[in-house]
Amino acid sequence: MKNDNRLTIASLATLIRRKKISPVQLTQFCLDRISLLQPSINAYITVTAESALRQARQAEKEIVRGDYRGMLHGIPISLKDIFHTKGIRTTAGSRILNKFVPSENAVVVERLLSAGSILLGKTNMHEFAYGPTNLNPHYGHVRNPWDTSRMSGGSSGGSAASVVTAQAIASFGTDTGGSIRIPAAACGCVGLKPTYGRISSKGVIPLAWSLDHPGPLARSVRDAAILFDATAEPMQCGRSRKQETLLRKEIRGLRIGIPRQYFFDRIHPEVRRAVLSAAEVFEQSGARVGEVNLKGMEETAQLAAAIVGAEAVAYHDEWMRQKPQEYGYDVISRLELTREFPATRYIRALQKMTAYRERLSAVLNDVDVLLAPTLPIVAPPLDVAIMKIGRAREDVLSALLRLTRPGNLSGLPSISVPCGFSSDGLPVGLQLIGKEFDEATLLSAAFAYESATDWHTYFPPDIFLQ
Repeated sequence: MKNDNRLTIASLATLIRRKKISPVQLTQFCLDRISLLQPSINAYITVTAESALRQARQAEKEIVRGDYRGMLHGIPISLKDIFHTKGIRTTAGSRILNKFVPSENAVVVERLLSAGSILLGKTNMHEFAYGPTNLNPHYGHVRNPWDTSRMSGGSSGGSAASVVTAQAIASFGTDTGGSIRIPAAACGCVGLKPTYGRISSKGVIPLAWSLDHPGPLARSVRDAAILFDATAEPMQCGRSRKQETLLRKEIRGLRIGIPRQYFFDRIHPEVRRAVLSAAEVFEQSGARVGEVNLKGMEETAQLAAAIVGAEAVAYHDEWMRQKPQEYGYDVISRLELTREFPATRYIRALQKMTAYRERLSAVLNDVDVLLAPTLPIVAPPLDVAIMKIGRAREDVLSALLRLTRPGNLSGLPSISVPCGFSSDGLPVGLQLIGKEFDEATLLSAAFAYESATDWHTYFPPDIFLQ
């Protein structure tokens, strides 16, 4: 492992503003990393080197003449290949959209570019975001930077891998069942899923519009807050987005709930130890940590499958009829399985989702944040379909999604931050779930934990980066 916290937006922005490093130098550094690591990690589908350097030169000119736009000005980023990018192909990790070039940018992209970010390229992902493994039959699998025989997690696996290996300083992904938090935990970075609707999905190729959440992946909580600040919709009360970056290390009196049910069932012992150790760090920082009752979470898999399946089929219906052979087997088989389900199954799932959201929100009336593992396991091997967790055996897809789905069904904001490593050197993710539209408290809690530990400062060993 390499311990280094210099490659963050917060650190680099200071150097850029003081003209100690140029956007061109930083962009070229990231492009060189991409050239070096693409054969082994496969984080990108499209690299936009020429336009990135052009943007970097323009940013440098603006900063030199005093037109500094803020902390993202001159910062090279990547985007999951699901966001519309004007003049740059957007494949959604699919063969079907291999030549699709949007005429407009997604809202998120427009805001990032307006803030002065430099686009390095579009990252690899699970086909149409319909899976948590990032095993892609069309563009190749994204490999975990800590062990290239392991999964990166998905569907935003390329984004997480690019951030962890400094092939981008930060990235943006989407999360429908955990697709930001899963790869963040598996690869060892920060992944934020904001409250549903807080960041616009306009210009994002949908998986399931009722559950899709765009959000940032970054090296630190502060970086995630900076990206959130730049892209979030203003609160209806008129509060400035800028307030979200006013992170607090002081969390004395913060109420943190540890669910008695569901989240700590069937998890790897080393994951349990790392997450409970994180709870101790919160206690030592003055937070009030206690157990809470959280019943009914067992329904999440069934509800999510019904909603995602129905909405995905609605989007893919024409392609499924005209060119089913162009899908990867895992995606088309899941779509075909769901196609024949009655509409009543979808409607009932939506009704139950509302009750489920109210139940989870009610628990948060008594605490400020819930604390749980992000994943019950560490990153699985690429060729494994069934995992053994204790005495139980579980399908890898189910295991990867099991603890993140509640955040999507409830629409509540949640974040994954690094909280340790397994004995074989694989990252473990801590998940925090907050109250609706209260990203400020959620980010401050995560920031306080991060400030008391150094897990977020580690880079993968060079042996896996050759």
